Amino acid sequence: MCTTSSSNTASNTTTNSGVTAITTLGIHHLGLSVTNIKEVASFFIEQLNFKQVGEKPDYPAIFISDGTVMLTLWQIKDVDNRVDFDRTKNVGLHHFALKVSTIEQLQAVYQNLNKLDNVEIEFAPEALGNSPFQHMMCLIPGGIRLELISE
Repeated sequence: MCTTSSSNTASNTTTNSGVTAITTLGIHHLGLSVTNIKEVASFFIEQLNFKQVGEKPDYPAIFISDGTVMLTLWQIKDVDNRVDFDRTKNVGLHHFALKVSTIEQLQAVYQNLNKLDNVEIEFAPEALGNSPFQHMMCLIPGGIRLELISE
């Protein structure tokens, strides 16, 4: 078990085995390989208020952020021969979750996403077990599973 520090500064804590423990500070960015980089970037920008913060046209890649997390979107080269992810058979990203600030916002984003042809709602906002959270799950353009969650 590692000893952790709640501050954002480096510390010299050690594990029970005497090894210097490293404390991470959260996700810097999440890289997603997508079939249509412009469609996926537009989804996050138009539906979830992300901003484009960078681009690497020769790769191609687009970098977007909501001010808390950055997503790096990478265009796959051979869309016709892609292998779609199956969460029950593949190792890799099962889904990722983004927080919204209120249950009302979660309901509003659900209503907006439910009108889009390129988004498949897996389930509408519902209670997350016995927790105080509400969440929903959808497949966004390119088939990536996105959970949206609010307390």
